[in-house]
Amino acid sequence: MSIIEEIYVLSAFIEQPGGGNKAGVVLHGEHLSDENMQAIAKELNYSETAFVLPSKKADFKVRFFSPESEVDLCGHATIATFNLLRDKHIISPGIYTQETKVGILQLNVKEQFVYMQQNLPIFGDSLPYDEIKNIFEEDDFVNESLPIRVVSTAMREIFVPIKSVKLMNLLTPDFAEITRLSKKYNTIGVHVFAFDEKENIYGRNFAPILGIDEESATGTSNGALSCYLFTHYKTQRQFDLRQGYSMNKPSLIKGKLLIKENEITGVWVGGTAKILQEKVIL
Repeated sequence: MSIIEEIYVLSAFIEQPGGGNKAGVVLHGEHLSDENMQAIAKELNYSETAFVLPSKKADFKVRFFSPESEVDLCGHATIATFNLLRDKHIISPGIYTQETKVGILQLNVKEQFVYMQQNLPIFGDSLPYDEIKNIFEEDDFVNESLPIRVVSTAMREIFVPIKSVKLMNLLTPDFAEITRLSKKYNTIGVHVFAFDEKENIYGRNFAPILGIDEESATGTSNGALSCYLFTHYKTQRQFDLRQGYSMNKPSLIKGKLLIKENEITGVWVGGTAKILQEKVIL
């Protein structure tokens, strides 16, 4: 590459050592072209890399690139970015705003955690089983007590309930079929989830259309999943959502909903992040 840039690498939503989801963060990206940003994201080859720029509308502007293309919003890279800004003493704990391609969103920066605001949920199509039966090599995996549904709090995804956590972790995805389905329903991928015997919630996320076969922790997906669960499963306001266990990268995403008169009026997801490498030079 002809680009020379200082980059931080963090792991966001860590629950246990070795867990979480890695993201690159460039704190001063205003001098980079779109082509530069895309090249850096491709070189790093994490699911997303965040670029922090000045904003006339918010405290910061943040752009997100997967190895293949720019994406409108990324939860784990946002959590990584604002944990980094705090840890580098660029900001202190408090409320901040970020300008993104899905609008201006708030961040609640705490001493150890960062919570990011998401858009209110948009519920889309309910899919019949026949539409998703070929996305995994296995048969008979759907928990039929819950719907298969498109939901978005930032980006549209297909949410598929699975019969058990054990079965979910054994599923073998057909990435070509997931890509086909994503194109058909104008979504970025599929998020599957299941409950263990104590009703703890686990998930897996597949977005091959973005160049991400499987991701260990996805903030935007779990914000939408929180809304799905409130609407279709249990009307609680906070959810501990675990992901990455099938990849040996245990991750914890905290979903928090604001509710008024049984309607969702606010969506937040939160987590911590750890710096893994500082000033990576490309």
